Amino acid sequence: MLGLLLASDNPLSHVVQHTAWDLNPGGPLALPIISNHIIMQVLAGLLLIWLMPRFVRQRAGGDEVGVLTPRGFGNAIEAVCVGMRDSLFKPNLGRYTDAFAPYLWSLFFFLFTCNILGMIPIADLTKPFTGHLLGGTSTGNIWVTGTLATLTLILIVYNGLRFHGMAYVKHFFMGPAYLAWFIAILEIMGLLFKTLALAVRLFANMLAGHILLAVLFGFVEEARLAFGVGGGLGIGFAVVLISVPIYFLEILVAFLHAFIFTVLTAVFIGQAVNIHHDDHEHDHDHGSVAAH
Repeated sequence: MLGLLLASDNPLSHVVQHTAWDLNPGGPLALPIISNHIIMQVLAGLLLIWLMPRFVRQRAGGDEVGVLTPRGFGNAIEAVCVGMRDSLFKPNLGRYTDAFAPYLWSLFFFLFTCNILGMIPIADLTKPFTGHLLGGTSTGNIWVTGTLATLTLILIVYNGLRFHGMAYVKHFFMGPAYLAWFIAILEIMGLLFKTLALAVRLFANMLAGHILLAVLFGFVEEARLAFGVGGGLGIGFAVVLISVPIYFLEILVAFLHAFIFTVLTAVFIGQAVNIHHDDHEHDHDHGSVAAH
């Protein structure tokens, strides 16, 4: 990928969205129907639908134990899913863990796949045939991360009302009556800011690494124009040396921020669905202290 980016006329073309069909062309609010980021999301979804069942079906053998023992990628996928469920989802979701685990697993693998696909030079390999409609990091688009964060907000509010009804609404109104409305406004604003933070954190981190690489590769062309081919090659060699560790760091970031987005989603949903559970635990602890 580094060499292909180095040869690109404009490295920033790997960062921005390229739209083929927009419902509002030239308007203040773009409404793309077909773009490289949309296509990459569809590609990520199709890859998961195709590959995941095949991976998890792989078993170590045909005996009684082997049919229950995953191997290869299936083993890694099961380890990730079980680890996230037991160590991260269950402490936050409690008895609702099994209801939300499938969505959270799907969210994590979808984000991770989108992040990784954005690091593969698909655009450079397919540009002669598709232009800019393949390639790019879809999670580096605020509309993508904002939509996923909005889904989290919908799940928070819907499931809070679903499991607790008006008790969920009442839990926003805390403290004495003359402060309850003010606290409720702050709580609702906090809920919206949590959603915004989810969207911006993933978007900014995925976009920043690609912009940094694009800027570094932009130095090569500037050096070639200023100092000739020799200067461009010298700067290019230095840029590649700097970019290789950054690129590997991007792989870590791709996993880390898919993980963070998923865990925070579990935390926020857990705060909505466990309000009575928290109150019960508090009363239980208080009663235990009084008994002692």
